[in-house]
Amino acid sequence: EQSQKTLYELIWQPLEKELAGSQTIYYSNSGLLHRLNLGAIPINEEKTLADRYQLVSLTSTRQLVVPDQLKPADEDALLYGGIQYEMDSTAILAANQGLASDLVTTRGEIAFSYADTTNRGGSWNYLSGTEKEVDKLSAILTNAGIKTDTRTGFSATEESFKVLGQRNASPRILHLATHGYFFSDPARSVRSARRSLGEGGPLNDEPTFQLSTHPMIRSGLILAGGNHAWQTGKPLHPNMEDGILTAYEISQMDLSHTELVVLSACETGLGEIQGNEGVYGLQRAFKIAGAKYLIMSLWQVPDKQTSILMTTFYRKWLEEKMEIPEAFRAAQQEMRDFGFDPYQWAGFVLVE
Repeated sequence: EQSQKTLYELIWQPLEKELAGSQTIYYSNSGLLHRLNLGAIPINEEKTLADRYQLVSLTSTRQLVVPDQLKPADEDALLYGGIQYEMDSTAILAANQGLASDLVTTRGEIAFSYADTTNRGGSWNYLSGTEKEVDKLSAILTNAGIKTDTRTGFSATEESFKVLGQRNASPRILHLATHGYFFSDPARSVRSARRSLGEGGPLNDEPTFQLSTHPMIRSGLILAGGNHAWQTGKPLHPNMEDGILTAYEISQMDLSHTELVVLSACETGLGEIQGNEGVYGLQRAFKIAGAKYLIMSLWQVPDKQTSILMTTFYRKWLEEKMEIPEAFRAAQQEMRDFGFDPYQWAGFVLVE
């Protein structure tokens, strides 16, 4: 009876002859491989690929011949966490007071009635761990001499995010600890919607963010008050954003001064593969907007373990003066050393 091959034997071992003597490997995953953290694939009972190679994940291998577009950034950071997802129009309007914006709304009318949530907490409920996370990170960043602004509760509005880069340079560090969503199969969603309405029923209220053929509409992040639009399909007022920040909206922004974006949410690294263009979704959106490094997740990482990984990464980067890729690898290695299961640390990937 033939034994089942391991991921290492299927994916990596056939390449090793060509990689002889190489230490640093640049790669862009294709197809279903973009759902894997290659560095976490075990070689044997003790070692993983990350122990043998320095793996550098790229959105597309074309980046190897494209010059770095990052512009010099100020020492500043913007953190989102501890967000209130229920609607309080008074609090949200107050939070948006004074936001100088030339914003043209890009969301359109989006219905969320048939949404199947794929987020870190299982529903758009308050994530207490994210408030603790940004509090710890704020202290680390401030001690490192970085001017830090933290948006929690109802102040974490979509408007406050979409003004970034409009009149002033985008922040060097952008950290979002919140719910994320990703939908991969529009055809399946259409069938589900039809079943909900009855076969042949009207589909006027189809959730276009979920059924859209544009993959940048089918992924995004949830900000303050987002539950109202998620449940009703519309913003509370026509002149308000809906609290659902899609990848498409992000791609229209200017984040060319941002060195690092951290998406401390679930499945933010996923997206649809289009030919050789890499991953479309939040990953591609932030790269189009101009960000250099992105840390994001491939599955629903537990809230507590996410916070531990994030604070460990920032300490190694800012206090121990490691480069971003080195600090990220060291943070995951520390979690391994402490005995955390791969499920609790391998869900996050760094993409350049």
